[in-house]
Amino acid sequence: MNTMRYKPSLKFRSAAVAVALAASAVGFVAASSPAQAASSKGCVGGGFRVLGKAGDFKGTVTAPGTRFRVQGKYVQFDVDPANFAIHNYAFTGAPNELDLTGGRLTPVFASKIPDHRGLTLTGGVELEVKDSEVRLIRTGTGGLSMSIQAKDCASGGLFQMEPERGDGTRTRIVHRLAASAFYFDNSNFRAKLGQFLGSTCTSVRTGPPSQFCVRVTPRVNIGNAVSSKFVVRDSAQVATRVRQTACGPDFTNALGLAETRDHCGGMSIWDVASGGRMGMVTGEDAVEVANPSTECVQDCQAQNQVRGRLAVLGFPFPVPATSKLTPRVSTTGLTAPLTR
Repeated sequence: MNTMRYKPSLKFRSAAVAVALAASAVGFVAASSPAQAASSKGCVGGGFRVLGKAGDFKGTVTAPGTRFRVQGKYVQFDVDPANFAIHNYAFTGAPNELDLTGGRLTPVFASKIPDHRGLTLTGGVELEVKDSEVRLIRTGTGGLSMSIQAKDCASGGLFQMEPERGDGTRTRIVHRLAASAFYFDNSNFRAKLGQFLGSTCTSVRTGPPSQFCVRVTPRVNIGNAVSSKFVVRDSAQVATRVRQTACGPDFTNALGLAETRDHCGGMSIWDVASGGRMGMVTGEDAVEVANPSTECVQDCQAQNQVRGRLAVLGFPFPVPATSKLTPRVSTTGLTAPLTR
């Protein structure tokens, strides 16, 4: 039987871009639709109730036999205890100055489902609820462990899922968006492809590249048709998206970059390393020009703190039909060999 231990608490990204960047030599690009910065203001009054526990709790609770609700002030979702799949992730629309929803209930993901390939979760649920954060861990056969961490805030880095396996192989996780949400190619990024932006850049052509001078690459975001501030991005750490050849359109560029290739409009497939993470960021964090997450599978931070030194490009609203990825779903990729 596996012995479960809490890992050090992860720190979600809380980056915001300073207004001073607007006057920088590299040219801060104003958002067509303003995105909200991650800030403690977005978490005011936030906190979760899970399996009858709230406030300040850390301990083990018996795993229920059916899905259970993780209920916060600003976000909510259901967890399947059998595999730690996520269902019905949504913003509640609760009032907050950093609200992205326009005050309405806003579904984001219909599901995030991991394939454990015959392994099962069997232990109790290790649960920690504190301030605006929650962490759930459950272990099982074959060295299987699943960890979910979430923040109850109106915007920022709000969620991540971490699988581990005793055999060290990857876990395939399939994301399906809510019916009102869609993946799109962000044209604000496409208009700046290849440029270097950030507080330490001396040239938009050559950089030089650094942590705070980053080359603009294609960007896939999640949006909807009703909330002008709502923008989300899948945030992967040691995870690879499985391309679905029936989906597109494949937006071309001269940089040899393929982030938008073979990407469906309502689903995505990810192979996540054992100890890697699949998360989501929202608001300005979803549309800033940042370097990829570090390749880390143990005691990692979800994102580096950048303290307002990266450029934010925003996103167009409403999103043009020509930027939306289609079709919404495809079975291609679901049976592809696991990424090594």
